[in-house]
Amino acid sequence: MEHSNIIIRVATHLDTHYAKRITDEMESSAKARGTGIAKRSPEYVAAKMLEDKAIIAVTTTGQWVGFCYIEAWQHGEFVANSGLIVAPEFRKSGVAKLIKKRIFDLSREKYPNAKIFGLTTGLAVMKINSELGYEPVTYSELTNDEEFWAGCKSCVNYDILMSKGRKNCMCTAMLFDPADHYEPKETKDYFEKNKPVFERLQRLKESNFLKRLMKKDKEDENGSSGSGKSFLRHLFHL
Repeated sequence: MEHSNIIIRVATHLDTHYAKRITDEMESSAKARGTGIAKRSPEYVAAKMLEDKAIIAVTTTGQWVGFCYIEAWQHGEFVANSGLIVAPEFRKSGVAKLIKKRIFDLSREKYPNAKIFGLTTGLAVMKINSELGYEPVTYSELTNDEEFWAGCKSCVNYDILMSKGRKNCMCTAMLFDPADHYEPKETKDYFEKNKPVFERLQRLKESNFLKRLMKKDKEDENGSSGSGKSFLRHLFHL
């Protein structure tokens, strides 16, 4: 897709009217994937725009295209590039990669010494991150800020996260450390070489996730207080 009619820039107060559209698309996309995402309100997204901590993509005619924002943790020691979302009609066009590059650059401008990290269930986002110099890491290398992890409570996978002692979940953690990192070409090559491994790992995570839900489903049928059946129906629109 031609990007000449798309503007990718720092969001401002003039963009807050897009907030509801953005959060609706975030929720819709998460349901379609069935893997969960921490929910954000339109007010939260608008606040990021007012703080100059968001990147928005729009067409020259004002149509919303995509969005991503910055969150800082532990007094700016860690920064997360969160909420990447692209309107359905602009997906698979390369615009997500451009937004990620711009939010990464903005993070480096605002927090030059911060470790930049992300949690994702998507191989496409992992690929983009690897091209920026991110490396897959364990959860222990991420922020220990309780407020960050509290943001996962609205994710459908929160029980899995807590049952694993916050050491693992459906998402893959990736990190860019400005003080100790590989060059983007190295991390990109590493991802491409190990892509089949990442694909198998994601399938395994998803398989275990469904097994847990089916177990809850069976508990429901036996009269216990689990909620697996309604959970399954919600995820797969049964």
